Amino acid sequence: MTLSVVFSTNLQSQVKSFYDFTVTDIEGKPFAFSRLKGRKVLIVNTASECGYTPQYMDLQKLYELFGGDNFTIIGFPANNFMGQEPGTDREIKTFCETNFGITFLMMSKISVKGNDIHPLYKWLTNKQENGVMDSVVKWNFQKYLIDENGILVEMISHKENPANSFFRVL
Repeated sequence: MTLSVVFSTNLQSQVKSFYDFTVTDIEGKPFAFSRLKGRKVLIVNTASECGYTPQYMDLQKLYELFGGDNFTIIGFPANNFMGQEPGTDREIKTFCETNFGITFLMMSKISVKGNDIHPLYKWLTNKQENGVMDSVVKWNFQKYLIDENGILVEMISHKENPANSFFRVL
C-alpha cells in the first residue's frame, strides 16, 4: 500500500497586504490603511521618554518635505522598552504636538512585541505573514518601509536617521 501526502503551501495566499489592516488612531477612531494605497509609508514605533525621542523632530521634517500623496509617516507609540512610553493617547498626542509640532499620522498606543503584539507588528515581523522577512523590534524608533503597493520593503534600525530611511527607497 502506498501512502502519498501532498503538502501545498502557497505563501502568496497566506500573505496579507499592509492595506488589509485597520488600526485605531490616537483620537480613538478607526483608520484603514487601504486609504494609503499608492503611497510609500514609513512605520515607526515611538516613545516619549527615550534617548531616540529627538527623532520625532527628524520625522516631522521628513514629513514636511516629502509627505503628501506619495509618502506618509505613521507613528505607533509603544511602551515595550523600559517603560519609555507611559502616557495615555491624549498625553502622547499633546507631548508630540507641543514638543515637536507633529502633524504626521499618530496611532493609538500598542504593543510591538511579546504575547500582546499588535496584529500589524506581527505582520511586520513575521515572514509567514508579510512574505518578505522576519525581524525583531529591538528598540523604540525602529522603522519599517512599506512600498506603494502595500508590500514590506525593509526594516531600518532605531539608530538610523529617519531621513536616510526615506532616501533609501526613492
